[in-house]
Amino acid sequence: MKKENNYLRIVINFSTIIGTILLCIFFYYALKAQIFTSEESLRMFLDRFGIFAPLLFIIIQIVQVVIPLIPCSISTGVGVVIFGPLWGFVYNYVGIVIGSIIVFFISRRYGMPLIKKMFKKELIDKYIGWLNSGKKFERFFAAAIFFPVAPDDFLCYLAGVTDISVKKYIAIIIFLKPFTIFLYSLGLVAIWDILMKIF
Repeated sequence: MKKENNYLRIVINFSTIIGTILLCIFFYYALKAQIFTSEESLRMFLDRFGIFAPLLFIIIQIVQVVIPLIPCSISTGVGVVIFGPLWGFVYNYVGIVIGSIIVFFISRRYGMPLIKKMFKKELIDKYIGWLNSGKKFERFFAAAIFFPVAPDDFLCYLAGVTDISVKKYIAIIIFLKPFTIFLYSLGLVAIWDILMKIF
């Protein structure tokens, strides 16, 4: 069982690294091809995907929440850069909310054995004390979702094995998640602007 857990964790970590590398390669290609240097070049790039570009991005966001192939903070910034502040935020929000809800039901179905396979023991031990804290966990979870300082994906999995109700969980995700998404988007777009000036 221990070997199986280690194997799954290695696969997830490897996938995360590969996802990040591929994203960096894409950014490098984008800079060299001057995809983001003007509205026209960006539009030409997106035209390759046509009406499916937003849908494709939303699916990517859903997947990266359920299986963290690419760090959420990075993919969120990509959405804003590609689709603009308004629609980038909307597509990020839709994808991340749907992914977070899926995560909750997966965790509620498969419980701690799955969480132990997916996440490091150190991370689980750090937050395991909240499992039996009742209403305290709900307040902690709401604060963690609102402020971008905690491992959101992990906490969504952890919420699935607590007594938090489905309605309360979904309400927290829907109403508090936008703030985190906004901050990630704002910060990463600022970094992107700096990179564009450098290159």
